Amino acid sequence: MQVVFQSDIGKTRKNNQDFAGQFDNQAGLRLVVVCDGMGGHKAGDVASEMAVSHLGHAWEETNYATAEEVTQWMLKQITLENERIVGKSTQFSDLDGMGTTLVAAVLFEEELVIANIGDSRGYLYSNKKLVQLTEDHSLVNELLKSGEITSEAAANHPRKNVLTRSLGVSSEIDIDITIFSILKDDILLLCSDGLTNMVEDSAISEILSQDISIEEKVNALVSLANEKGGADNITVLLADFAAREES
Repeated sequence: MQVVFQSDIGKTRKNNQDFAGQFDNQAGLRLVVVCDGMGGHKAGDVASEMAVSHLGHAWEETNYATAEEVTQWMLKQITLENERIVGKSTQFSDLDGMGTTLVAAVLFEEELVIANIGDSRGYLYSNKKLVQLTEDHSLVNELLKSGEITSEAAANHPRKNVLTRSLGVSSEIDIDITIFSILKDDILLLCSDGLTNMVEDSAISEILSQDISIEEKVNALVSLANEKGGADNITVLLADFAAREES
């Protein structure tokens, strides 16, 4: 398995509030994380970096080796991180209101455990099809599910950035955690909405289908999001379960 990620400021933002990382625990299992921070000034990048680094360092201390153990760890650790971010934003006035999305996955040989809160997404490219594993916790998605708006209207909705769930904004937190089976040729994509707001799923799928390296696929996705306008920070993380890890 090989993991590659890239985070890009995009074309319009003054700073990058996205953060990503990969970490191995003592059983050799890989945790991958993407967060998209929010908040005034530089508060958003504080929240996203806190979430990724704290989760990552905590994961490195574990020796969990089953999906059930990982699920319980994710629930406990993400809840703890929510408390930390809420506490820090309360303690420092310049960080008031900060928060972050989170999508994180632990990768096994034949399955993965994925957690998300907010609108950063997880996808699986499997059997030449792109499948979204996560559900957006956003106002637009709620309107879409209730039938109040169409998918076409959702794509350009003026309140597209309004989240119904995020990390660090409230003491109450609701995390989606799911286990999925994977095949040896599958590719996992974790990304911020800077990719998915700019690039349609069909175009993402087309790039992932190409016979190019995992690094080239990451670069192509980021470049396409910028070509389409780069209206937000863009973070793309790919885990190729068939590729050999480079030393």
